[in-house]
Amino acid sequence: MLPEISLNILDVAQNSIRAEAGLIEISIAIDTTADTLEVIIKDDGCGMTKEQLEKVIDPFFTTRTTRKIGLGIPFFKFAAESTGGSFEINSAPNAGTTVRAVFMLSSIDRMPLGDISATIHALVTLNEERDFVFSYSVDGKGFSLDTRELKKILGDISFNEPEVSKYIRDFLTQNKNEINGGAVF
Repeated sequence: MLPEISLNILDVAQNSIRAEAGLIEISIAIDTTADTLEVIIKDDGCGMTKEQLEKVIDPFFTTRTTRKIGLGIPFFKFAAESTGGSFEINSAPNAGTTVRAVFMLSSIDRMPLGDISATIHALVTLNEERDFVFSYSVDGKGFSLDTRELKKILGDISFNEPEVSKYIRDFLTQNKNEINGGAVF
């Protein structure tokens, strides 16, 4: 099992990339009053048939040709449900896929969120041909990063240019730290 929620998000986002998604939306909403940490990953990729969707939570099913098992989704589901939370996945051919995992914040079985800033930074800078919308909130206060807006501002300048890459990383880290108000999730 992946030791951090952010690594599970990375795994699911990589599935979206393999599904040829042009837009991947990742949302993290923490509600301390409701004691929840909700992760939603939505893409506009090729989607899955009803049969594939029924099998996707089976660790011995994968659409990959490089290995015979697919543990990412089953482990993410297990991780959420083991905290008393929930998991759902919806998809249809040519309509994309949406994964929603809810973790109970106070559960002793909840893995830490991990370095979500590094995860989003890696996804954005290593997959410039895709668009990402990342939103993060704690108790209704939040921020977002939309690569479509960055591309309009930057024009032909790559996200991998050192100054741009650093800006993206700093933007994610500083805003998350401000929103967290010193708390670690």
